[in-house]
Order: sequence, then C-alpha cells, then structure tokens
Amino acid sequence: MPLTGLPAADGVLSMRPALVVKVDNHPGARPQSGLNQADIVFEENVEALTRFALVFHSQGSDPVGPIRSGRTQDIDLLTSLNGVLFVWSGGNAGVTAAVKSSNFINMSASAAGKGSGFFRSDDKKAPHNLYTNTSDIWAVAAGRGGTPPPQFLYSADPSSVNGDDVVGVKLRMDGSMKASWEWDANKRVFARRHDDKLHLDSNGEQVSTENVLVLTVEYKISAANKKSPEAQTTGTGVAWVLQQGKFTQGTWTRASEMDPWTLTDATGEPILLTPGRTFVELIRKEQAVIVASGESLAATAWP
Repeated sequence: MPLTGLPAADGVLSMRPALVVKVDNHPGARPQSGLNQADIVFEENVEALTRFALVFHSQGSDPVGPIRSGRTQDIDLLTSLNGVLFVWSGGNAGVTAAVKSSNFINMSASAAGKGSGFFRSDDKKAPHNLYTNTSDIWAVAAGRGGTPPPQFLYSADPSSVNGDDVVGVKLRMDGSMKASWEWDANKRVFARRHDDKLHLDSNGEQVSTENVLVLTVEYKISAANKKSPEAQTTGTGVAWVLQQGKFTQGTWTRASEMDPWTLTDATGEPILLTPGRTFVELIRKEQAVIVASGESLAATAWP
C-alpha cells in the first residue's frame, strides 16, 4: 500500500483515494477515534493547541472524530496526496476558499451531502462531538479523488535499521501541549503519552505507531486568520526519525506541495521507514528532546 509500504491485500482498495479527517486534540475531545487506524497522522500546531490530520487509505475507522475545522496549512501539507477526500467541520471564509481552490474533494459536514454519515455523539459536548464513518465518506465520494502516491520511502528489510538506540522523544508544542513517544520492544511500536498519562483511543488502546517523524518546520501567520499559525511544509529542515527502537537525525526536503517527503541522513543517503503506520510531528525549533538509551522518559525534562 502506498502510504504504509505494506503489501496490498486488495487491489481495489489500493486504488481508492486517501481520506483525511481533521481531528480535535482539545481535552474535551479525548479519547479520539481513528488515531490507530490511520496510515499517516500529522500533528500540527494551531491556536494554543494541536490538531491532527488523519490520513486513511489501507483501512478506515467507523466512527472517526471528533472532527474539527481546517487551516490554510493543510493545503500544502496534503496536496501531494493527489485529490484527498477532505473531511472537516468547515472553516472561515479564507480557509474555505483555499480548500475550494485546492485539489481536495471537499467533504465538510455541509458539503458532503446525504449519506455522508455525520452525527453528534452524546458522550461529549459541542463542538467536540462531531463524527462520521470513513466507510460512508468513501461510499458517497465514489469516483472522486485520485490514488495517493507514496509519501515516504520504505525498507524491504526493517531489521537492518541503522541509528542510535533510543527510549523515545518528548514534545512540548504550542499551548504547552505535552506528548511523548516511548519504544515498546514487545509490541515493536512507539507508544504515546499525553502529558504523563497514556494517550488512549476510544477503544481503550494506547495510541501507537511504527514510525515517529519529528520534523522541524517554520510557522508563519496564516493569511486567513492572524491568530492561526501556518506550518511551512515545503523546503527543508531537521528531521528526527524514530523506528525499531532507533533514532536517526537527518534532513527533510520537499520541493513543492505536489512532491512527497524526502528524508536523508547525515551522509545524504535516503532514510527508509519501517513498513506500517507513521506519525509526523510538525514542531517548531526546540519543541522536542530525544530520550537516549539508558535515560528515563519520566526523569527527562520537557523541552
């Protein structure tokens, strides 16, 4: 599958469009649905919080949410997925215009139409309770969108990963949103905590992933809202790649919003990811710290 590097079990599924859902990370939105089913998750700074962009392709999530609004930074971030089905609660006039002029298929709560499956849950309060089902979105959007190309390169032999042994990484993003990833050698994944508590999904399972990418990006002010930061996801910057209990520092490069991400190590060689799910942290400079092998995640100070 293009977004996981895993073999395609179903040729029809491999050709369908990617489906992106903007998911809330406000305390009132947790636990979320879909974080462990998305092929790729981007975490981005918004206004004194973070928000997730869940990219589904190889599998879906029924339900998924809570769904929130988009930002102008989503356009450059997601354009290379080739016509995503963009599921969001809506946005201000500037963001809405940007989405309409992009290659996205607008699947907002108001635009998706009959059969799109949007509903409000009873266990959370608005605006943190809007959900849908990815199966409904794919069904009503049949024939629209394009097949996504790979966004990263994957290894045919992940057991040969190079790098330094690592416990994990700690992040302090905007609004003092604190999260960490810790290597679980038994499950062969990195497991996520929010603050110092397990970050659980709506199924009671800890959020986890095979690959954690910590990408340092510049944030500018969005033209649509002076309060909104806008991640600059083209150009180049520092990349920390965590996989298989290893850490590699390198560089990310992306020539344009139409291009996939290139990850290279200090010698300029490509960094290949472990086939599976990938969680991408779009941080400002100095918003993360590596916890090296032999150190304690709990004892390591937040950045």
